[in-house]
Amino acid sequence: MESGDAGPGGRHTGSGGGDTGPGGDDSADPGGGGHGGSGECAPSDARCTDNRVQRCSDHGQWGAPEACPAEAPVCRGRTCTAPPSCDGLPSTCGPGSAESCCATAMIPAGSFDRSNNPEFPATVSGFLLDRFEVTVGRFRKFVEAYPGSQPVADAGAHPGIQGSGWNPAWSSELPADAAALRAAVTCAPDNPDMATWTDAPGAHDHLPMNCVSWYVAAAFCAWDAGRLPTEAEWNYAAAGGSEQRQYPWSSPPESTEIDASYASYDCSESAAPGCTFQSNFSDIVPVGSRSPRGDGRWTQADLGGSMREWVLDGFGDYPAPCVDCANSTDTAERVVRGGSSFGKPNFLLSSERVNVAPSTVYYSIGIRCARTP
Repeated sequence: MESGDAGPGGRHTGSGGGDTGPGGDDSADPGGGGHGGSGECAPSDARCTDNRVQRCSDHGQWGAPEACPAEAPVCRGRTCTAPPSCDGLPSTCGPGSAESCCATAMIPAGSFDRSNNPEFPATVSGFLLDRFEVTVGRFRKFVEAYPGSQPVADAGAHPGIQGSGWNPAWSSELPADAAALRAAVTCAPDNPDMATWTDAPGAHDHLPMNCVSWYVAAAFCAWDAGRLPTEAEWNYAAAGGSEQRQYPWSSPPESTEIDASYASYDCSESAAPGCTFQSNFSDIVPVGSRSPRGDGRWTQADLGGSMREWVLDGFGDYPAPCVDCANSTDTAERVVRGGSSFGKPNFLLSSERVNVAPSTVYYSIGIRCARTP
């Protein structure tokens, strides 16, 4: 697909023409411990509300909700903890193989120009964005819980965008059971040799998960107490917000310096560099392999290169200047962002957009989840 890869049947353009998941909210219990709905509580009580932890004061009153820290970004079971996909997983991701594969970082609110074009300004609220792309090991947890891990209505919603959560009509696009899900992520029949998924744990578990449809990607993030980022959020992170970086790592922002030390792209891992019609699995590298040199402003790795990433939005013209906007229309194509290990340098620019049918599975498309702080 990518030595001019615009995605199967897609095209690229340089400019744009609820429920938090399992255990994400205990607010249904007003007393956080059976102490009634009057707002009174016992000093040892705690509860989750809107993915924040709320603690009872010594005076028996609920305090202000507190955001969970980046190392434990999910409020579950009345405490901040790791997302479900990292439950029991060792901290073995990143360049030093010592970070949680679910590491996340806060991205502060701000305004910027989408696709580095002043005709398309937007403002985003602060949000959390996973440092790494979803690994095979993390996805394995989703498969183990499947089909119980399928989303309920409105799961994975952006808290400020009505209608952005899971639509039950999409459930028919998901595999029926775990066996069907395992079969669906093999990239068959076109490129089965390029799938990172393996039925048993092993060396692939630190590779980015690929061959996932938009529906599966959205379902995974909703189950993992997160959501797909909006296109504006993803673009904001890759551009370094108002810095308007050309590449996620560009310093100064206008720099177009790029080589294999910043990102995995253009089949740079192969013995004979340069992509051919027949791509090589060896070009897919573990998440964070180019960190920290290729990190974005807020430490996210692989925003350029490795895997392209599904975002929430349907493909179309950018919404008008806005705050926390997204194209939540159920369009025939969805947006993917970021270049891949198989793409030319221009696809890694923070300004690039690609449109792909949401049912498509391809070896250069993966997942990164956003979260509500």
